Amino acid sequence: MSDSAVTQRPKVFADLLLARADDDHPGLLFEDSRWTWRQVVRESFARAAVLADLRQPGRELHVGVLLENEPEYIFLIGAAALSGATLIGINPTRRGAALAADIRATDCDLIITDAAQLPLLAGLDTGVDPDRIMIVGGAAWAARIVAARERAVPVSPSAQDPATRLLLTFTSGSTAAPKAVICSTGRLAALATANPFGITRDDVTYNAMPLFHGNAIMACWAPSVRTGATFTMRRKFSVSGFLPDIRRFGVTYFNYVGRSLAYLLSAPESPLESDTRLRLVFGTEAAPRDRAEFERRFGVRPVESYGSSEGAIVIRMSKDAPPNSLGRAPEFMNIEIHDEAGRRCPRARFDSNGRLCNAAEAIGEIVNTTGATLFEGYYNNAAATRERLSGTVFRSGDLGYRDEAGYFYFAGRSGDRIRVDSENFSAAPVERILARFPDAALVAVYPVPDARTGDQVMATVELVAGADFDAEAFGEFLSKQPDLGTKWAPRYLRIIEQMPVTATRKIDKPALRRAAWLVDDPIYLREPRSTHYRRADGPALAEIMAEFAHYGRAPR
Repeated sequence: MSDSAVTQRPKVFADLLLARADDDHPGLLFEDSRWTWRQVVRESFARAAVLADLRQPGRELHVGVLLENEPEYIFLIGAAALSGATLIGINPTRRGAALAADIRATDCDLIITDAAQLPLLAGLDTGVDPDRIMIVGGAAWAARIVAARERAVPVSPSAQDPATRLLLTFTSGSTAAPKAVICSTGRLAALATANPFGITRDDVTYNAMPLFHGNAIMACWAPSVRTGATFTMRRKFSVSGFLPDIRRFGVTYFNYVGRSLAYLLSAPESPLESDTRLRLVFGTEAAPRDRAEFERRFGVRPVESYGSSEGAIVIRMSKDAPPNSLGRAPEFMNIEIHDEAGRRCPRARFDSNGRLCNAAEAIGEIVNTTGATLFEGYYNNAAATRERLSGTVFRSGDLGYRDEAGYFYFAGRSGDRIRVDSENFSAAPVERILARFPDAALVAVYPVPDARTGDQVMATVELVAGADFDAEAFGEFLSKQPDLGTKWAPRYLRIIEQMPVTATRKIDKPALRRAAWLVDDPIYLREPRSTHYRRADGPALAEIMAEFAHYGRAPR
């Protein structure tokens, strides 16, 4: 059986699974276990039968899955697609009241977890009956699966409706509380069929991103099902485990999110990196320098794409795109940059040094003027859904600008606007400049309050392994950056051992902004009207605090 097994355009994700029902090609590899596609579908049907038994009369079945990446998770996604249930990927990095709120907000009436994750639920008001918390690996769950394998269960009628909610995947939470994005079974089938990465049946795909996030399912699992490629995965992202995994499984494609590529490159270089079967790498938000370094070491150039979790905006990088750009939008998407009044922003202009000359007027929100119909909404959050829509327009909440050639550039999240001395700009262009500093492994730039009015620029830098921060060298580096805006040099600089990140390896800027410069880590202050930095001691910080008190402002 080949990828031609799907002879018609699938309407729902169950169609793709059924096309693999008699396929004996390797389907799933995990640690020392393996399943053919035929076995994957069989295991999915068994769990679909279990979910059908657990569905309460007259109610939709919302299944919360609190697991690390493991085969049971994959089988449950398949089960939801076959039974018409909605699967909610619960983020195991959330804790306490926040975790309970996620579960309640998505109306979970069944939770499937394991002994390792179960303690996270202890004492929480999740709204789920304790008798409806199933433990994978336990005798009761195993008995249900064994019994279900003996029954023939048809695809449910609701599973054949493209509008049926299949997944609720939470946004990353890198700028605000996570929201549950609706993904219907029809939408996932369409995403799998699009297969923009060119995955074929002969490929071996590899996913180490968490399955509760859309990237893992939409950029790796779904196209693997569609094409019949062999899907492999790791329980958790691991720098040390990456190279052994891709060599062991013969991986040809992998996906990444956020700063994962930077972490992979922190591993010592090995001659084995150029001795793999890798041919495709797809991800988001990697720095141009990291993409180039990965290509040098592994011989494969990562392909980047900007896309919202909500599915209404896609911008694709091309080989001829400027290195700091996101690329151009595909012809079928009407992507523009709008100001706060909903007007199209002027195109960005750059001087001979590449400095953005008209940031105040060029930077606006990235929108799709006809994208409202592509967004299926946030579950149980009408207010947040309305914020994303303006008539036919889908509003991403992300900032960007567009040059005269039509290339888009990311300028930060909506909370990344910075206003210094009445000049408005955004964090992302500053981050791209600071990332050039040779000793910088990860960089985050964000606004913190000025003692009098507006903001000051603050940067947090994680150094490459073994490096010691040299304030003089950093200041000299800044002074030589021709595209550094006159107000862009950070007033506060924090040197951190490990950058805080979300579960999807995106930098946790809300945590950095909450901490501001009131931390135990080394803080450096830029001297006025210069790029010279000095270590902030107790008296210097006390003087700044006194200035805040004098003007009646809070430092964070």
